[in-house]
Amino acid sequence: MTILTVENLTVCFPGRRGTINAIEDVSLSVSAGEILGMVGESGAGKSMTGAAIIGLIEPPGRIAKGEIRLEGERIDNLRPEAMRRLRGRRIGAIFQDPLTSLNPVLTVGEQLIETIQTHLRLPRSQARERAIDWLRRVGIPAPEARIDTYPHQYSGGMRQRVVIALALCAEPQLVIADEPTTALDVSVQAQIIALLRKLARETGVAVILVTHDMGVIAETADRVAVMYAGRIVEIGEVADVLTAPKHPYTSGLMASIPRIGERPETLPQIEGAMPRPHARPEGCAFAPRCPHRMEICTRERPEPRGTLTRSVACHLTEEVPA
Repeated sequence: MTILTVENLTVCFPGRRGTINAIEDVSLSVSAGEILGMVGESGAGKSMTGAAIIGLIEPPGRIAKGEIRLEGERIDNLRPEAMRRLRGRRIGAIFQDPLTSLNPVLTVGEQLIETIQTHLRLPRSQARERAIDWLRRVGIPAPEARIDTYPHQYSGGMRQRVVIALALCAEPQLVIADEPTTALDVSVQAQIIALLRKLARETGVAVILVTHDMGVIAETADRVAVMYAGRIVEIGEVADVLTAPKHPYTSGLMASIPRIGERPETLPQIEGAMPRPHARPEGCAFAPRCPHRMEICTRERPEPRGTLTRSVACHLTEEVPA
């Protein structure tokens, strides 16, 4: 069952040189229990896409075009108050730094109980039991005792588990996870990745996982959307995209990852830098950095070929298998 559908989403901001499109014509879908990874360089538009879906675009930014549907219901045109009620209850969020997501002067239990009571209207005793159960589900030891402790009394990994519990305790249909493992060491990253996969399977929640780490994508996601300069340039099953990338940008990302057993003097890199939103070239935004560019790439922007589940936006790709 499809939980989220995004069609031709464009987010713009006014600038000194005119209107700037932060993201352009982004289309994707996520099903129940599925984890969709979004990967790309800093500034590609990954976090902006997540913010647009959850209704957190800061004015004067706005959604200029497109539709966002949650279980078939359009949500991009909701009033702020209606969107606020939607967040937490039907859409959860997990952010990069758990310390900014938790109130330092309230116990973990108070924050969980408040969230549960706000969205599920349960009496405090039942909300407390539910909070303890969620702490147990995310792997917090002795949750009956730890529920009355403060965020600073938890390690970074344990705080992130609490944030995951906060995002899921009201049983949302969709969770936006924006770089949830970046601030953690490698061993804790692996635990959080495994926890996200487990909870997505158990609860049926759809997850959009924003990250710059291909390793996290390979271990966690079912499908991956590769973003460049505000657009999705390739989307498909993780195994297909990582082992047989069709867009030159995806190929460049994969080539830059060191492989076990190989000891090259230097790793391959993508020459140049991603263009700023106000200075994107005519045609394909990746053309100035692409080793396979053709004359058409410099004058005509490639449109995605394929479906919402497997597509590539590149003139080199003539046909995309469904």
